[in-house]
Amino acid sequence: MLKVNSHTYIPLSEIEFTAVRAQGPGGQHVNKTNSAIHLRFDVMASSLPDTVKQKILAINDRRLTDGGIIIIKSQSTASQLRNKQAALARLSEMLATALKPVKKRRPTKPSKGAVQRRLKKKTQRSQIKITRRKPGRED
Repeated sequence: MLKVNSHTYIPLSEIEFTAVRAQGPGGQHVNKTNSAIHLRFDVMASSLPDTVKQKILAINDRRLTDGGIIIIKSQSTASQLRNKQAALARLSEMLATALKPVKKRRPTKPSKGAVQRRLKKKTQRSQIKITRRKPGRED
């Protein structure tokens, strides 16, 4: 089971892992081992509640395809097991941020002092511009 948050868990049977060859430089062993991991998680086919699925599908992330499949590639280490653990951690982190409740906005007002300071600066600026006018000109 992959723990996303305190009340959301995903069975590992719903997550598909594929071992592929890692990109970049390597040693003698680089062309023989499949140490990178592609993690695929189909949101719509998962056992998550529908409200949770909708929240996940609403996020704007390049790892989420139009078909509702999350694809994560992990190739940071030379070990397939550590790459698998890293991919699971990134999936868990991604889903946890998607399920985090949105804070309600509390509207605020500027203080009386802030309003007075703003109006005072406006009048000062206006006076500066009035003194720059050509004499005898009435607007």
